[in-house]
Amino acid sequence: MSTFALMAQAVDGPAGTGETQTDFFQLLSQGGAIAQIVLFILLIFSAISWGVILYKFFQFARASRETSTFMDVFRKSSKFSEVQAVCPTLKNSPLVGLFQAGYAELNTQLRGGSETKPPAGSPRPTLKSLDAVDRALLRATTVEMTRLEHFVPFLATCASITPFIGLFGTVWGIMDSFQRIGVAGSSSLGVVAPGIAHALIATAAGLFAAIPAVYFYNHFTNRVKHFSNDMDDFSLEFLNISERNFT
Repeated sequence: MSTFALMAQAVDGPAGTGETQTDFFQLLSQGGAIAQIVLFILLIFSAISWGVILYKFFQFARASRETSTFMDVFRKSSKFSEVQAVCPTLKNSPLVGLFQAGYAELNTQLRGGSETKPPAGSPRPTLKSLDAVDRALLRATTVEMTRLEHFVPFLATCASITPFIGLFGTVWGIMDSFQRIGVAGSSSLGVVAPGIAHALIATAAGLFAAIPAVYFYNHFTNRVKHFSNDMDDFSLEFLNISERNFT
């Protein structure tokens, strides 16, 4: 028999032993109840985290687009009432919430708490307290920040907990593998390898759920900081306009 024939026989394995089963789904089916529960929990975490990621992508994309449109309208308009008229069409922008809160406080002070317009010929109304407008903007900023950060902490939770869940599944799988070694009375590779391979699937599944969650948590946190800076700048601009025109 030639050398090449011997090498081919070594690769293919001894005659009559059959092919080695390394199918991924077969490894999953060979796991015990605990291992499959761990994988199911990791699958749920991964599915929810990807749902949050897609939702926040669309939310932030709409917020950015409508914020740009709102700022164009705000800086081109000569009256706050003109800006108020377009606010219902740009509700996804966090700046709209700030403007409406500041605008409501302005109207309350300028009209003295009344919904009717001042009589003709009366002195030009002035603000009683610019600090009150500032506080209204701060309250609105808190509301908008809460809305922007909604669901984002879940990504941090997913990134923190799923590797440990996967590690638990791996440890449990290795313990089960050692138990099988004891029952079989053999520590050969054929006895050990399938159990170890199945145990490591839990670690891989935990990392599969955690890595995207970490990345997109940092990404969305950074986006929220940008929106926060935009809201701070808008609040200052709104206060400056109010001070120039109503004090």
